[in-house]
Amino acid sequence: MGSLQLKSIRKAFGNHEVLKGIDLEVKDGEFVIFVGPSGCGKSTLLRTIAGLEDATSGSIAIDGQEVSNTPPAKRGIAMVFQSYALYPHLTVKDNMGLGLKQAGTPKDEIEKRVAKASSMLSLEPYLARRPAELSGGQRQRVAIGRAIVREPKLFLFDEPLSNLDAALRVQTRLEIARLHRSLKATMIYVTHDQVEAMTLADKIVVLNAGAVEQIGSPMELYNRPANMFVAGFIGSPQMNFIDATRLGESGAKSIGIRPEHIALSRESGDWKGKVIHAEHLGADTILYLETETTGLLTVRLFGEQHYHADDIVYASPDRASLHRFDGDGRAIR
Repeated sequence: MGSLQLKSIRKAFGNHEVLKGIDLEVKDGEFVIFVGPSGCGKSTLLRTIAGLEDATSGSIAIDGQEVSNTPPAKRGIAMVFQSYALYPHLTVKDNMGLGLKQAGTPKDEIEKRVAKASSMLSLEPYLARRPAELSGGQRQRVAIGRAIVREPKLFLFDEPLSNLDAALRVQTRLEIARLHRSLKATMIYVTHDQVEAMTLADKIVVLNAGAVEQIGSPMELYNRPANMFVAGFIGSPQMNFIDATRLGESGAKSIGIRPEHIALSRESGDWKGKVIHAEHLGADTILYLETETTGLLTVRLFGEQHYHADDIVYASPDRASLHRFDGDGRAIR
């Protein structure tokens, strides 16, 4: 079991309040990801769950047991850090088993757990090596293996892929997804990368300035953002926001439309404009337009499209995909 309940969690450093009353329930076996811009409080919240930071107020319960005053080692959690945190003089095998050894776990049990974790992570050929002999991706897998052998109630990941290059991030992301399915474990994961959040999470928690903006599944946040902050944060390229008065829309302050929900034509359409920059990515073509009606507009087209800077074009939004927001930035349903 690995459920988690947070009630009114606040954290302040002096007069600066970093977490502003966080309420969250994580079910056993869920993969929950905290996302938000730098400084939003996501890593502080994770460290507070782990017990590495003390909450100023509020309660933390794991499997229904209050742990706010319980030391980290007694909370039944295992944490994977961005920096790997491996001992350079120990082998892979000894790094993975060290925590169990320090806890007094019998040697044969340590051997069994390390063997199981190394098999899951394809680390068997590297057990006798030291961290300096490994790639960045292999070191991160050792750090994950060290967490697995503890058989925790909760796995906590603090931006574990940010030190890896693009190809390794994709590979390790797939391994973490596979591990979650295999272990059926509860995982809480912090990232600033929305692609990681959208592809890994059962549930995403969007944080901003220490407060929760919205909680939901990836597609709930994509299709039904609660406000302009979530709408702009989830989705790449970012949603276009247009002054509603420029479109003759009544009852709304702003209109949002995602770049992928705009069609383009050279002949006719709703908004006439000029291409000011084109990004040809192969699988996608991203165009930046200046239109008479909307101002700057981003359009995402599937595949290679032969538009170039200074082309005159017509953009037409999918009306069913428009998002409407009030003067406070809240979605109008």
